[in-house]
Amino acid sequence: MEEEKYIGIDIGGTTVKLAVLTIEGEMIHKWEIPTAKEESGKSIVSDIAASITETLDALHLDRTTVTGIGAGAPGFIDQQTGYVYEAINIGWKEFDMGEELSEATGFPVWADNDANIAALGEKWLGAGKGCESMLAVTLGTGVGGGIIVNKQVINGANGTGGEIGHITVKPDSAHYCNCGRYGCLETEASATAIARKAVEMKTAGNSDYLSSIKEPTAKDVFEGYERKDEGCQSIVLDVTDQLGLALANLAVSINPEKIVIGGGVSKAGDSLLSPLKESFDAYALPRVSAVCDFSIAKLGNDAGVIGGAYLVKTKSGH
Repeated sequence: MEEEKYIGIDIGGTTVKLAVLTIEGEMIHKWEIPTAKEESGKSIVSDIAASITETLDALHLDRTTVTGIGAGAPGFIDQQTGYVYEAINIGWKEFDMGEELSEATGFPVWADNDANIAALGEKWLGAGKGCESMLAVTLGTGVGGGIIVNKQVINGANGTGGEIGHITVKPDSAHYCNCGRYGCLETEASATAIARKAVEMKTAGNSDYLSSIKEPTAKDVFEGYERKDEGCQSIVLDVTDQLGLALANLAVSINPEKIVIGGGVSKAGDSLLSPLKESFDAYALPRVSAVCDFSIAKLGNDAGVIGGAYLVKTKSGH
């Protein structure tokens, strides 16, 4: 008898990543397809279903051995039903993704926010392996978060639990957030925000390193930080101070064993972690910071599909 398998799906604004995994998390096959955002993303589900059928046939995998699908998408999602309240990046609003995907593929579907799915992946096989309580933060175009307490993702009453990018850190900020408010952590600590701060610093003439770069990015800021450029150091310390404060306030609520940082900004490695940990320790309750380690995420772009498979593993009862 063939071993059961799980399908993990990570629906992003540019591509949909898919993978077939064993119950131990071994990746049998992974692939991706473009995200068809036209007409409010109406063909995304049918594209996924067709691709899964085609791939299972090509791999000669028996459909009856697939326990189900775990899917992640950006936005506010009800984990109980897979209902998407809003996913701005792909055009979905009030969309019953769980039911639609299940009908299109013929498999049971469990779904959650993409950051929660990535957190589950890191908890199962990545930097948070073995942790019962952890906080995963994704610093990319925006700021995503996944909170795991006693091995369970905090989803909340309507799928909004763990949306740490929308913690208000600057109530009087002039910077608008996609959620419709101002002063969110996402507008201060994302790669987009860091690049904006870099342009402001360059325009003010306060950074020798950034002055020669036409369109400075977050990566440029951390390179300047490593070269001891005062302007870049100022930006990094500002970003890590606000992020450290937000994480310290979260940590006093959930008392995590580990905080895992992922996303494009995490490629800065210790140049990010060192000032961030210093800020966190300054703000956090000492008993909380004493047991909380920081780590860069390990699974990269595979975190979502691995977390999707883990969602099937934990929710299917298998």
